[in-house]
Amino acid sequence: NVELIVIWLILGGLFCTFYFKFVNFSAFRHSIALVSGKYTSSDSSGEVSHFKALSTALSGTVGLGNIGGVAVAISLGGPGATFWMILSGLLGMSLKFCECTLGVKYRNINPDGSVSGGAMYYLTKGLSEKGMPILGKFLAYMFAIFCVFASLGGGNMFQVNQSLDLIIYVSGGQGGFLDLNSWVYGAIFAFLLGVVIIGGIKRIAAVTSKLVPSMAIIYIISALVILIVNIDQIPIALKSIFVGAFSPEGVTGGFLGVLILGFRRAVFSNEAGIGSAPIAHSAVKTNEPATEGIVSLLEPFIDTVVICTITALVIITTGVFSSGSGIEGARMTSQAFGSVLPWFPYLLAIVAILFAFSTAISWSYYGVKAVTFIFGEKKSIELLYKLIFCSFAIVGASLDLTKVIDLSDSSLFLMAIPNLIGVYLLAGVVKKEFTKYKEKHIS
Repeated sequence: NVELIVIWLILGGLFCTFYFKFVNFSAFRHSIALVSGKYTSSDSSGEVSHFKALSTALSGTVGLGNIGGVAVAISLGGPGATFWMILSGLLGMSLKFCECTLGVKYRNINPDGSVSGGAMYYLTKGLSEKGMPILGKFLAYMFAIFCVFASLGGGNMFQVNQSLDLIIYVSGGQGGFLDLNSWVYGAIFAFLLGVVIIGGIKRIAAVTSKLVPSMAIIYIISALVILIVNIDQIPIALKSIFVGAFSPEGVTGGFLGVLILGFRRAVFSNEAGIGSAPIAHSAVKTNEPATEGIVSLLEPFIDTVVICTITALVIITTGVFSSGSGIEGARMTSQAFGSVLPWFPYLLAIVAILFAFSTAISWSYYGVKAVTFIFGEKKSIELLYKLIFCSFAIVGASLDLTKVIDLSDSSLFLMAIPNLIGVYLLAGVVKKEFTKYKEKHIS
């Protein structure tokens, strides 16, 4: 049951926030200094810089969840869902800090200098240290299997399907070439994916470190233009977010319903507690695990507190969610953008393609690491998985994805069960690492 897992994630976020004494706020300034390269050391082991590791992980989270997911939350739960999305983002910062510190602490540096890390490794190695090797192994394999399903579903097919849907909607192409030959879009997407992902984490990081900042800036500036045009509506929108969070009208399940909705969409967007991001963050060049934990807390902040909130305000201030048009998901966001400048939806469609592409790139890497954990670090296994991953992009473009979305949503949330057990059992290790780091660098 997804609702129960959402509550499980809320508890995890609360636990990490209190256990690490509000690290989401206290280490915020230091995280920016780390990303800017202020504390970088050239002799650190790892493959990519703090900035590139953050970009890769962000490209896995900043995706169509920010464009379509927010619209889904508001159309089902009203403006109040936004409040719970923001809160989820703030709690998620502490959770990401914990899981990404563990990711670096227990990663494997392979003989060729490449890195393998993530929940699979801290569950096996960390719990083995605690005298629970069998539990650790069981949870790690459980996590890796769910991760493979999530990478093919939510990390790939969902992205291709939703970006194609937006292109068809914006171009008025229902019944047009792409609508009738959707596999063509899937094939182009798959080919471009292959070009990037066959090159491994260094090429992925090189692409995402350019793609993510530029597309996020385009999206944020576009949204700010719309908010400036509708500036008189912002106070009303903020009031409706706050009032709707605590006394929602007509939402199934009332207050609890809107809370679960907000958290569910936020978690689908920022993936805090899911255990996916530590796979990307583990590749960082550092000898101090706490550094990447501190860097990673920026991720839910950028993804949810900034980008999702801006999207929500655009949808609410333009009034499209209350127009009763029956339009939902990314199409609703597109309509909100188009209500100010008619050509804006075209820009949004381009951004959506880039969002979808960058998310798929990152999730291919997560899937590779999960598959090689299960079957061993073999180049042939890696290549086979990458080819399967690319072919799923073609499948994703051609299918009606309602059932696939449910499956990928489920597998994404199921990753949280083994991951959070590891977070609870190993939180003490993170505390030691963080204390040691603070004494040295944050006086």
